[in-house]
Amino acid sequence: MVLVLFLVLAGLLWLYPPPSGFWAAMLVVAYFGLVIVIDFEHRLVMHPVSIAGAIIGLSMGTWQHGFLNTILGCIAGFLLMLALYYLGIWFVKLLSRKREMSGVDEAIGFGDVILSGIMGLFLGWPGIIAGMLLMIVLGGLVSLVILIVQVTRHTYKAYSAIPYAPFIALAAMILLLLARN
Repeated sequence: MVLVLFLVLAGLLWLYPPPSGFWAAMLVVAYFGLVIVIDFEHRLVMHPVSIAGAIIGLSMGTWQHGFLNTILGCIAGFLLMLALYYLGIWFVKLLSRKREMSGVDEAIGFGDVILSGIMGLFLGWPGIIAGMLLMIVLGGLVSLVILIVQVTRHTYKAYSAIPYAPFIALAAMILLLLARN
């Protein structure tokens, strides 16, 4: 399925290339596609993949937005997600005390924080703001659909985890590949 989807995306990008060009778009799809597959399968964002993304994002971001806006985008993406990370830890601790839960430590993984900084490298400043908003909307919509399906099938289980890196990656790809400058 992954290979077929990659080939379909490659064909669409060949027919309708984004402003950055076909090969840059394919690099974006390959990188963020890898992030999505790994997070779905293993629920983690690996450090070597993050390092590669930072190098690619810094290069492409500097080419498209300039060095300063690329670095500002990275800092903004990282800090905004870091705030959400700590807010999630606080919320989980509060819930676990009230409901006597154990075994849950964090709502968002730190790999997602790093990946948001990488998204900031790709999107630059102020593009990271649109990326973060789109990421939150996508995550919320998919979570709502999953919740509705689980409730209607009577399979709902409270506090089930959903990998978040795919929403970060999808938001970045949508803005990089579909947005026209």
